[in-house]
Amino acid sequence: MFAYSYFKETAITPAKAGLMALLCFIWLATGLIGHDPWKPDEAYSFGLVYHILQSGDWLVPTLAGEPYMDKPPLFYMVAAVFAQLFAPLLPLHDGARLASGFFVGLTLIFVGLAGRELFGKERGWAAAIILTGCLGMLVNAHLMSTDLGLLAGCAMMLYGYALSQRRPLLAGLLLGTGLGIGFLSKGFIAPVMFVSVSVLLPAFSTWRTREYFTTLAVAILCALPWLGIWPALLYQRSPELFMEWAWKQNIGNWLVYAQGGKYSDSLFYLNLLPWFAWPALPLAAWGVWDGRKKILQQREGQLLLLSLLVMLIALSFVPNIEELFALPLLLPIVLLATMALPSLRRGAANALDRFGIITFGFIAILLWWSWASLITGQSTRVSRWLKEYQSEFVTKFDLVPFLIALTVTILWLLLVWRVGRSMRRSVINWAAGVTLLWVLVMTLWLPWLDFNKSYRSMVVSLAGALPQERGCIASRYLGDGQKAMLHYFGNILTRPGGEKHCKLLLTQGNLSRSDQLKGEWKIIWTGGRKGQKGDRYYLYQKNAGASSKVQGAS
Repeated sequence: MFAYSYFKETAITPAKAGLMALLCFIWLATGLIGHDPWKPDEAYSFGLVYHILQSGDWLVPTLAGEPYMDKPPLFYMVAAVFAQLFAPLLPLHDGARLASGFFVGLTLIFVGLAGRELFGKERGWAAAIILTGCLGMLVNAHLMSTDLGLLAGCAMMLYGYALSQRRPLLAGLLLGTGLGIGFLSKGFIAPVMFVSVSVLLPAFSTWRTREYFTTLAVAILCALPWLGIWPALLYQRSPELFMEWAWKQNIGNWLVYAQGGKYSDSLFYLNLLPWFAWPALPLAAWGVWDGRKKILQQREGQLLLLSLLVMLIALSFVPNIEELFALPLLLPIVLLATMALPSLRRGAANALDRFGIITFGFIAILLWWSWASLITGQSTRVSRWLKEYQSEFVTKFDLVPFLIALTVTILWLLLVWRVGRSMRRSVINWAAGVTLLWVLVMTLWLPWLDFNKSYRSMVVSLAGALPQERGCIASRYLGDGQKAMLHYFGNILTRPGGEKHCKLLLTQGNLSRSDQLKGEWKIIWTGGRKGQKGDRYYLYQKNAGASSKVQGAS
């Protein structure tokens, strides 16, 4: 596509490929195990997985005893398989989180294959490396979330489109499978993207070929089992739950939003992407600008720009908009950035390289210094703030995480010193810097983070305060994540709005809200997550006239 290259596109030797694979593996594997389910998405996601493990019901997503029909169950099913497979070695929640690594691994593979197919065999690794360096992937790719299943499905779909001209049968198989994975992970958003891209691509003459339409026909046939089996089984089990999923939670919800939604939120992703897709977005923007005269005449440019536009519109005009939902947007942006690498100006590439090395080096020093201050008890402004923020956290030295962090730090220093000059140098060094910081946070700082984000201590304290003959427990204002963790850590199930029938009532909120409960209710326990003074829970017992003795959890 480009007439001039500022860097020589050197061949990737087996040794270089091995190093890049190691970098991707370290980035992917770090943070998948070693901590409890974190609020908010991980907590309720694991609650759905835990129901499968406890009941053996793989058909109806259920959270703490209540049907939860927001999304199809593919991600939860895969997570349950991983949890069972690794149960002898890992806690259930750690085993379940390996499903996130599985889907993100598929994403890296297929975005790399798409880069290789679109731009040549030397670009596949570059696409995968750029994706690992995107700031939006750093935390989101390592947590339990159905959006990772959608991300993997979208990556397979993009590769299927890219492959359609050369191998239409295989392309159709991958395209249909990606569509099915996306549908069974997140619902109707994947079919909307598939239909929109598939219908609009033939507007370009380069896509009006027999191979392309053969690919679509095969894709539809391959997608039918994915699209039909689970909904049919769900309808057979319960027509009411089927309508709850298909209409109330999805189609009907969209129609209500279309009639009077908060359309100002539709600009959310445009404001998010400058940092979420960094550094891929500026590279992609340069690639589009540099090839502006030809990009819409090339199949790869047509596919990627149209896919980005369709994804942006489809994700922006929906009832729920969150940062996590922007992950599929990274795929076409990353591939456009991969396209731009050969034409990247030497000065711009060197600036990104130096900026990454200086920035990540400085933050790594800060992380090491702050951790050492906590461990040694040295009084610094940072250590005092950390102790004030979580006053009950007790620091302790753990040799294994320390050695891992030290080893990765040394490897990063060697990498930035030894990486040769090539078009891939800046993005490799950037991805290596992101990986370094993630490893430091997930080794040195993981106990501190888990102390703040876990519900374990709160649930254990609550379980110890429950009467032996407690009967049912009513609840008010409890979120999905709290319900899930009550079930997992304490085997506690609550009944929303069950005050008339239950002698116990658990509420979330503040004391002024809790004081609204008067008369026959008395507080017998109050607590919350460690280090979160504003996140409080109150347990009431129906016993009029009794004295109120409050037990404190934290």
